[in-house]
Amino acid sequence: MIWKLILLGVIGFAGGISVAGGVFAFISILEMLPRLASRLHTANRVYFLENCIFLGGVTGAVLTVFHISIPFGSATLAVFGLFSGIFVGCLAMALAETLKVIPVLVQRVKLAVGLPLVILALALGKAIACFYQLYFRMQH
Repeated sequence: MIWKLILLGVIGFAGGISVAGGVFAFISILEMLPRLASRLHTANRVYFLENCIFLGGVTGAVLTVFHISIPFGSATLAVFGLFSGIFVGCLAMALAETLKVIPVLVQRVKLAVGLPLVILALALGKAIACFYQLYFRMQH
């Protein structure tokens, strides 16, 4: 019985390391942090940003695995949601930029003006879908 638990623990740990390594490699390939640092004019702090991403991932994993609740209230939850949304938005835009999705969309649709409105519509659609899902999750 103890060997089975040890084996399950080793397999779970190895799987977690594989997934985390893949996520961090994906973020590195997209070069999201150097782009973000260049736009914010903080290129000398890229190492600090990388450490923040790493510590955020580790903290999120620990909080998820051990079901630790942090009693900070709704305001802190709103700030956390805002920063999470900014991160996901940066990740999505970096992926779209890497895969050249936006130029292909502009060429196919023959979009001469209004590209910022298209990006805003995508962001608003994502936000509305999140609130819609949150509303129906609260119902159950």
